[in-house]
Amino acid sequence: MNRLRHIACGVSAMALVAAVAGAIRAPHALFPAWLAVCAAWIGWPVGSMALLLVHALSGGRWGDILRPGLRAGVATLPLGIPMLMGLLWGAGYLYPWLRPDGQARITNGFYLNGPFALGRMGIYVLAWGSLGTICLRGGDLGRIAPGGLVVLAFTSGFAAIDLTESLDPHFSSSAYGLIASAGAVLLAFAMAVLSEGMRANATELRDLARLLLGLTVLWAYLDFMQFLIIWQSNLPVEAAWYAPRLRGGWGAVAVAIAGLHFLLPFVLLALPPLQARRRIVLPVAGLLAGMEVLRNFWLVLPTWTPAISPWAVVVCLAFLGGGSTVLVSWWMERERAGGAHA
Repeated sequence: MNRLRHIACGVSAMALVAAVAGAIRAPHALFPAWLAVCAAWIGWPVGSMALLLVHALSGGRWGDILRPGLRAGVATLPLGIPMLMGLLWGAGYLYPWLRPDGQARITNGFYLNGPFALGRMGIYVLAWGSLGTICLRGGDLGRIAPGGLVVLAFTSGFAAIDLTESLDPHFSSSAYGLIASAGAVLLAFAMAVLSEGMRANATELRDLARLLLGLTVLWAYLDFMQFLIIWQSNLPVEAAWYAPRLRGGWGAVAVAIAGLHFLLPFVLLALPPLQARRRIVLPVAGLLAGMEVLRNFWLVLPTWTPAISPWAVVVCLAFLGGGSTVLVSWWMERERAGGAHA
């Protein structure tokens, strides 16, 4: 474990150096990739916190099984500090409404402006940092769970609007934040199933598969309803948001998301004989986690011209992947040591 952590730490450090160099030499290539990876990753710790708080209220075997994996997901939250610093550095390249001529072309400048956006970011950091600390300390989460879930619902939804929807300040969707929150919970649940599914028996695995199916259907329903309403309304601004995401290679990605983020997992998880098969449930969980990452790339990257270089995405993924490995392995080792001591 220590060797793995050292390797992951080295990979993450080298990737961070490469990212800083890229931000200096090619900011228009690096910062969109940084945002895409950040938007994909943040759902893991935030969704893990939400699931821990939900289980504190509802109980159930699923939460007892997944608790170590969910707590490990929350333990990656410190990576948000360098990710936020990178976003603040590149904000002027990412968000047109922060540029001097951008405010004159938008009607929602009361919301999309630098000081207010920075204040909202401070609220997210404070809320998530506080809830993450409470979740990792354990104890009776039931007392703070109702308020904590309300806080997470508002902050995760508005964070998605600020991070990715506001890339096009003219696009508006009342379901955007809710879709992002559903995707975050699905990602966190899938990652926890990958982490803890090997020790679940057949009955427990069936419970996990059914819950994974329910979360997949919830996300797909919300995302499809947004598309259907925009298609039916045929408003130029909303249609223009989908246009670059449905053309060329990104159109193929959209088809892949529909097939691999919903249709295939739905078919496999809906069949009762397959719900208790580890060789089915764990790969489906991995597929759902990977497709949630790809979907966030699909949200962010298609609008950039010229197209984002793959090296920028690889560098950002290497930084977050290495950093997450270090934090998760450290936390799990700490948990095992604490259990042995107890």
